[in-house]
Amino acid sequence: MISYPQEFNSIVENAKSYNRPWRVAVAGSDNENILKGVFAAQEAGFAEPILIGSFKKTRAMLDALGLADKKYDFYPVTDNTSPVQYAIEMIRAGSADVLMRGNVQTRDFLLPILNKANHLVKDDRLVTQVNVMKIPNYDRLIAISDVTLLIEPTLEEREKVIQNMVEVLLKFGIKTPNIALLSLVEKPSFHMKDTVEAQTIVMRHKDEPLADCRLYGPISYDLILSKEAARLKHYDCDACGEFDGIVVPNLLAGNLICKCWDSQLNAFGCGVIAGTTIPIAISGRSETVEHAFLSLAASIAMAD
Repeated sequence: MISYPQEFNSIVENAKSYNRPWRVAVAGSDNENILKGVFAAQEAGFAEPILIGSFKKTRAMLDALGLADKKYDFYPVTDNTSPVQYAIEMIRAGSADVLMRGNVQTRDFLLPILNKANHLVKDDRLVTQVNVMKIPNYDRLIAISDVTLLIEPTLEEREKVIQNMVEVLLKFGIKTPNIALLSLVEKPSFHMKDTVEAQTIVMRHKDEPLADCRLYGPISYDLILSKEAARLKHYDCDACGEFDGIVVPNLLAGNLICKCWDSQLNAFGCGVIAGTTIPIAISGRSETVEHAFLSLAASIAMAD
C-alpha cells in the first residue's frame, strides 16, 4: 500500500475521478520504483501501465518484484530507439494518454519533449518542471521550480516559472499562493544579479500581476521557511513560514534543495512538467515509489 501525507489527497482523488483509467506510457520501463509506482496507481484505479523499453530487463525486474502477473501492455524497443519518442508517438496517435519518465537520462527524456517537431509545447509557454513537496515541520505543501530544465534562467524566464508554479498549485487547491524568489540575501545587491532581478520581478508584478499570487523577493532560505528566523533578523514579512512556492535562481540551487529534502528530511513529493500539451510525470530514477505514484497523479490533475 502507498502511504503519503493527507495534503496530497486532493490530487489523488482528482486522478481517480475520471470515467476510465489513464493509459500511462512509461519510457524506459526497467526502473524498480517507477514500476512499483505505476502499478500502485493501477491498483488505485487511475492508471493502465504501458511499458516501453528492454523486454529482457523489464521482465526480469517484474519477476523480481512479483509484478509479472499484473495487467499491462509492453512495447519492446531496441537500444537505437528512443523509448521517450516512441511513447510520444503513441500518445499523439491516441494509443496512450500520459508520458512518464522511467530509466532514462534526464537529457534524453527532455530533448524529445522540447523538439518542436513533436508539438508538445503550448503556445507562448515555457516548459518547466515543478516539484511539489511536503517536508517535516512545515505545515503545508511547498512547490519549488525550476529544478530540471533551466540552468541559469533569465528574468523573463523566472517570470514564466512563476506562472507555471501558480498553475500547478491551483490544481492542488492552493489559491493566491505566497511565492518566494530565493536569493542568498534579502537586500538587493548589484554584486548579485539574481537579487536585483528578484526585486525587479516583484516591482513589475505589483504594476502588472504575472499571476494570481503574492510575490516576495529577494528573500533568503531561512526566512522563507521560518517565522522565528524573520523575528530574529527583524524581517517584516507576514508570509515568512507560510510560503507555498520557491522560485530558485538557478538549476543547481533547486536541485540541491530537493535532493537534501528527499535524502535528509525524508520528504514526500512529486514532479510534473508544466507548459506542455500532454500530461508528463517526471520522477528521478532514485526517487521513492511514493514520488512516482504522486507524480503520476499530479500529472493527470494537470491534464484538465
